[in-house]
Amino acid sequence: MNDLPPCPAIAFPDFLNPIIVQIGPIALHWYGLGYVIGILFAWWYGGLLLKNKTLWYNETPPMTPQLLGDFVVWAAIGVVVGGRLGQVLFWDPQYYFSHPAEIIAVWDGGMAFHGGLIGTIIAMIWFALKHKIGIWTMFDTIAAGVPVGLGVVRLCNFINQELWGNVTNIQWAVCFPRDPDYLPRHPSQIYEALMEGLILFIILAILVFAFKALRKPGIVSGTFIFGYGVARMISEIFRVPGEDPEWFSRVFSGTGFTYGMALSLPMVLFGVYAIYRAFRHAPNNDVKLRSLKTDE
Repeated sequence: MNDLPPCPAIAFPDFLNPIIVQIGPIALHWYGLGYVIGILFAWWYGGLLLKNKTLWYNETPPMTPQLLGDFVVWAAIGVVVGGRLGQVLFWDPQYYFSHPAEIIAVWDGGMAFHGGLIGTIIAMIWFALKHKIGIWTMFDTIAAGVPVGLGVVRLCNFINQELWGNVTNIQWAVCFPRDPDYLPRHPSQIYEALMEGLILFIILAILVFAFKALRKPGIVSGTFIFGYGVARMISEIFRVPGEDPEWFSRVFSGTGFTYGMALSLPMVLFGVYAIYRAFRHAPNNDVKLRSLKTDE
């Protein structure tokens, strides 16, 4: 870093290293720790919500905190497997199919949020059916705490010096040493951490505690999906787009519509549907509410 030219904006902090600690070939990365923190927080927060009976329809939580703890392993598998497969299938299938050994190299190339979301949704549906839990209440319980994990992972993207933003002359622009051009750029990872993490978490918390949104299954998860989709589409304006698939580039070249926006648009639409559905249906017609006594 000492050989770099003077930065006309904010220089990336020297003390930030993607590796927290390394012992021989074994290294603990901030990126991996970010996912662990996100999963554990969603588990802890979901448990708090389940213990507060006043938040739920008929004061009947859909499951016990202990049962939610059993889902943590399912969630971890869904996030990792879905996230990696999403990275492979959505972004660069040709490369990974030509280098199949690279598919399992999660530490090299990362994971795609949209794939991790699909993997987690599959895990939630499977778990809910297995334990006779209402699917929408399962979605709501998990979604309420997910933004914190998203925010932490975006901060890890910043530490990793990846997914940086477009060149800009704003006062808070950052020069990333890993940027071959070493130009001032939008710290788009921080933007995403704020929008997808902090702001979205606060919005969901207000819905849960002030408006008792958990009593209408689908509002919390629908707002989360909608909110993430909108935040991601906004962030794409400031972020250097990923390498779009060739077919996508041919269709949308020069429009400003990125592949990340295309993947997020269905989330926005599905979020609107989930919220609309929640207001149209009575909770007891949609969810097989589970009494706490059934788990004792």
